Amino acid sequence: MTAVSPATVTERFTEVMNLALIVADAAGFIRFVNPAFCEMFCYSQADILGKPVTLIVPERLRGAHIAGMANVSAGAKPGLSGRAVEVSALRAGGAEFPIEIAVSTWKDEGGNFWAGATIRDISERRERDARLMRLASQDTLTGLQNRHEFVSRLEDWLQTGQRGALALMDLDGFKEINDIHGHLIGDSVLQAVGVRLSYLLGDSLAIGRLGGDEFTCLLKDTKDAREAQARANSIVAAFRKPFSLGGLELNVGASIGIALAPEHGTDAEMLIASADFALSRAKAVGGRRALVFHEAMRHETQARRDMLDELRLALRNGELELYFQPQVDLVHQSVVGFEALIRWNHPSKGLLLPGHFLPALEQSSLATEIGWWTIDQACRMAAKVNGEGARYRIAVNLFTQQFRASNLSDRVKAALNAHHLRPDCLELEVTEQVTLNDDEASMQTLMAIRDIGVGVAFDDFGTGYASLSSLQRFPLTTLKIDRGFIRDIQTRKSDTAITRALVTMSREMGLRTVAEGIETESQAAFLRSLGCEEGQGYLYGRPMPMNDAIACAQQSETRQLRSASFKTQ
Repeated sequence: MTAVSPATVTERFTEVMNLALIVADAAGFIRFVNPAFCEMFCYSQADILGKPVTLIVPERLRGAHIAGMANVSAGAKPGLSGRAVEVSALRAGGAEFPIEIAVSTWKDEGGNFWAGATIRDISERRERDARLMRLASQDTLTGLQNRHEFVSRLEDWLQTGQRGALALMDLDGFKEINDIHGHLIGDSVLQAVGVRLSYLLGDSLAIGRLGGDEFTCLLKDTKDAREAQARANSIVAAFRKPFSLGGLELNVGASIGIALAPEHGTDAEMLIASADFALSRAKAVGGRRALVFHEAMRHETQARRDMLDELRLALRNGELELYFQPQVDLVHQSVVGFEALIRWNHPSKGLLLPGHFLPALEQSSLATEIGWWTIDQACRMAAKVNGEGARYRIAVNLFTQQFRASNLSDRVKAALNAHHLRPDCLELEVTEQVTLNDDEASMQTLMAIRDIGVGVAFDDFGTGYASLSSLQRFPLTTLKIDRGFIRDIQTRKSDTAITRALVTMSREMGLRTVAEGIETESQAAFLRSLGCEEGQGYLYGRPMPMNDAIACAQQSETRQLRSASFKTQ
């Protein structure tokens, strides 16, 4: 067996190990490197041996390195001896990269000073750590800051005492997209929202996703409420443009709550809470708008949230009920249909009218859920009151959230099929304010309803801002005249003129006309003289439970049969 010298063993060991090895003398010149060092630093042994060790040290660190070597070679105890530390090093081409280095020093038999080091390239570790840091600070879906990172940066910024504004944004109609198209499309929409926000606001601003469909941005250079309102309005306007994804045109609106710093909060939690109160108010008054926080919103929002919590329980516990008010043919004095009106059988407060809870319900996600329930219950009533024949029409009011839902027509079809009901037995009532929010989208929604064969009524026309041309553009079947014009129709000339004009215009356009709020026979007679076809009000009956409404319809039929029999005698 051939003996191997210790020197040969050392040489082979240093060739195969992954760690880079380097030895320098007291003057700082490199006297030994192994192949792993040459590969790591992109030098050949011929190029590096005899060169100063500072060749692999970044220029900004060379002064400290030279001073440290001089101290140790003069006899000082090395502070990092044997301990691995992370520093930066230079490759042959001048590229800087991170290394982990452990230094040791010794003196040979002749008293000469030597310094050696083992070096590990930790670039991959640093990249992995950086990825982990990004995961810890970024929203994985959109690439924006996540809640933790945004709040942390907001807190740091607030400590500077600068003025600015926080905008908290929630998407309008996003739940419907998830429900109809699935979460994959929903996630794509959220990613597109992140891109659009970044484009609108620029990279210099802090933009984050707090979770779900809620986004936030810090407007650092905003000095007052007027400027913050203008900037938020521009975001709302930009979100009126649909998102094109996979051949789909998806409409997602934006509601924004704005809080000013430091007026509305000196720490992150308080500022975000203030913006959230403003956001809740923006959604409660119709959505797709931006509002600046004021203190009254805090109390309004809390009361609204408490009410919504109660309403969720009410829906689950069967406390909600539809009442039905008769709609009457003014000439024949016969019941032709009913308007469905929601009531709440509150366990401690008794029967509550809509005015007690609708302001809290409208524009909330719960409104959509209760809205589908009302359509189903209205169809159930229509099926019962009509029996085998289709005669009575049931009208039901739509919530704004329902009207904006892209699956409205599908939900209506499902309710009709579930109760085996003809489409013309159902009529959906919309207000002019609902249709004004998005003219083109409103048109498409109404067309889809009419294609089914369901009636569409324009409720409270003349009390808002809709133009007369709205009656021509939208595919309506019925025009309802607000009770405000009926109350003094015989004594106030303006009310008489407006009602006459509406009745005439409605008749010329082939629409049914229903006057609301009729309380006296003289009002009914006057409306008949104007040519109004139908009416509803306390004169003909207050809203009543389903069984009472069915009995009312049956009584009306009996009266009509008796009248017809009397005329033939």
